[in-house]
Amino acid sequence: MEGMKTEHVRTDIREEKQTMMRDIFELMDQYGHEQVVFCRHPRSGLKAIIAIHNTTMGPALGGCRMIPYSSTDEALEDVLRLSKGMTYKCGVADVDFGGGKMVIIGDPERDKSPEMFRAVGRFVEGLNGRFFTGTDMGTNPEDFVYAARESRSFVGLPAAHGGSGDTSIPTALGVLQGLKATAKHLWGTTDLHGRTIAIQGVGKVGGRLLELLMEEGAHCIIADLNESKVRQYKEKYKEQVELSEVNIIHRSDCDIFSPCARGGVINDQTLPELRCQAIVGSANNQLVEDRHGDLLHEKGILYAPDYLVNAGGLIQVADELEGFSEERVLAKTKAIYDMLLQIYELSEKEQIPTCRAADRLVVERLEKVADLRRILLGWGRDARGR
Repeated sequence: MEGMKTEHVRTDIREEKQTMMRDIFELMDQYGHEQVVFCRHPRSGLKAIIAIHNTTMGPALGGCRMIPYSSTDEALEDVLRLSKGMTYKCGVADVDFGGGKMVIIGDPERDKSPEMFRAVGRFVEGLNGRFFTGTDMGTNPEDFVYAARESRSFVGLPAAHGGSGDTSIPTALGVLQGLKATAKHLWGTTDLHGRTIAIQGVGKVGGRLLELLMEEGAHCIIADLNESKVRQYKEKYKEQVELSEVNIIHRSDCDIFSPCARGGVINDQTLPELRCQAIVGSANNQLVEDRHGDLLHEKGILYAPDYLVNAGGLIQVADELEGFSEERVLAKTKAIYDMLLQIYELSEKEQIPTCRAADRLVVERLEKVADLRRILLGWGRDARGR
């Protein structure tokens, strides 16, 4: 009896493992992923997931974020969505990289250590150049100084360590270009003076965006989980800034709502409560599902696809891998303005949501590159001609 019971338990465990693997592969099929890697280093406490979505354009490129996810499932869902978004971001920004992402499960305020990030470096290096990463939510350039001691696959390091520096600067500039393009499309002018912009999240990118908008003469409503930070901005900018709360700022009566924190802010609950003419922000995956983009279109709210608007940081780190040029990064980031206007025009012409217009442009570009790379370069040359 005992032997039969033990065998029954083993069978249950095998079935549970098979179900888990089948679920992961189903998710990979759903999102179109090539590879998912789970990384564990018990001594440093590292628990991380790397997702490589699509390498048609080149090696995968995407940031590494650190969040105290409530479960492994939540972390997996996040890394899959984010890495897919990076494929589209690379495609629309016209850089020769594919989409990837890394997430670390942990509290960035308590769980970080040099040993943890050296372990991150070892795991990334084990991918042999298939994946390049750097700072994202919950991480900073200094963290990756340790990781870079173990791998050459890190970007966005501090300038003192050979990197291109803070990626939040071009990211915020790209969002500003998106705001100007949106203003041009809606009101016939790029002038943001007197316009009301509601910024959800004034961290690394949102804070820099706020500073740029103050120079433009805009009026901003801001909210952040860090209450001392929003109070500091209020004291600095006085009447130009109005305070709100993170969970209700989307209801603000404003010209443009700018999500600059975590994604998923446009959902079944928030969408009916929006009181803006447009949405332009740096947060990744702002739409919980594509159908929310359809609903925005029906509602007459102009949506700037997030993976284009927030591409400034990607443009900088991609350029770093080619040989960094600040002038070139600035020019490519400013081109977000023209690309967004092109998407708005296609959306208007075809009567389709802006998110689907952007996706169409990216898929067409990927298909053209995939067809081009059927041509063999010869032995000793990689897919990028090196």
